[in-house]
Amino acid sequence: MKIVRKLALAIGLVLPGLLLCPMAAWAADAAEERHFLYVAVPGIRNYLEFGGAGILVFDMDRAHKFVKRIATPASREPKPENIKGICANANTNTQRLYFTTLTKLYCLDLKTENTLWEKALPGGCDRLAITPDGKWLYVPSLEKDHWNIVDAGSGDLAGKIVTKSGSHNTICGLDGARVYCAGLRSRLLTVVDTGTNEALNPVGPFSGPIRPFTVDAAQTLCFVCVNDLLGFEIGDLTTGKMLHRVEVQGFQKGPTKRHGCPSHGVGLTPDEKEIWVVDAFNSRVHVFDVTVMPPRQIAGIKLREQPGWVTFSLDGRYGYPSTGEVVDTKTKKIIAALQDEQGREVHSEKMVEIVFRDGVPVRAGDQFGVGRKWEQSGLGK
Repeated sequence: MKIVRKLALAIGLVLPGLLLCPMAAWAADAAEERHFLYVAVPGIRNYLEFGGAGILVFDMDRAHKFVKRIATPASREPKPENIKGICANANTNTQRLYFTTLTKLYCLDLKTENTLWEKALPGGCDRLAITPDGKWLYVPSLEKDHWNIVDAGSGDLAGKIVTKSGSHNTICGLDGARVYCAGLRSRLLTVVDTGTNEALNPVGPFSGPIRPFTVDAAQTLCFVCVNDLLGFEIGDLTTGKMLHRVEVQGFQKGPTKRHGCPSHGVGLTPDEKEIWVVDAFNSRVHVFDVTVMPPRQIAGIKLREQPGWVTFSLDGRYGYPSTGEVVDTKTKKIIAALQDEQGREVHSEKMVEIVFRDGVPVRAGDQFGVGRKWEQSGLGK
């Protein structure tokens, strides 16, 4: 190992740029796990000023420094479309990253970084989810009546789930037994049994149409943003009832640049002790203690632009609002801000962590800030 480190260092002295790529870093620390943040752009509508187009990779172990830009057929388009969602799986046979644009679903091999296929799906695409075994993708049509069920290996269409809810956001539970489907035109959260692909009893109604949402690891609670609310609501995934409405205190609602609702982004820290909710008008993310019910507001973090999303690293050390800051979840301090190779601010609502060991992907995070208490306890491994 020492020889490998010395060789990598020597090469780096001759060719400093070589150490910018993940493979060189892995050669230097082959026995260590390495953590990389994969950020899809344009991830704020089709705004190329926030990082251009492609998949940007950042080294989470080295101050979130820019590593590389992966070009895709979507990024090579003369006018790259909005990236609508991202997910990944690091199982042995499915080490792939998937993302959607307005019209297509793309599949990228995480080891070769080649695009394996692209598929135009009926009704367009929105924010997708993948089952933990890496076999199935649940891809919402673009704010229409259904979700497409797609074979994650081939990209072939395997079926659909019709909700007529304005399909939009999708989460798969950590155990793979349930998929949660939220539409822009419905106050009910659709719950789907992945074994039968049949809809079960929904959750709600909530006080308005559901926007971003998240669930805990045990799949007992959901936390949802709804139209016109600066804050979030809580639903019981067991009984299907709405439990609490939680409003941010000390801040007023105001006009937002995007999404049309005050809070468009909510996430659980992996230990499920805190819930973070975004506040576009005030350019903040607010933090609530979720160990008590209803949750108690405890902190606020000022951001550089209006946020529309928030998620977390797998270990819970970092919070990632869509404005590109890296927040230390313990201190609530901003410790870095994503920049591309041109020094541009990188903003995106579509990002996911990939963990590598010896240059091979071994774990993947999620674009949603889903709870991971079950996983962290060892029961989910």
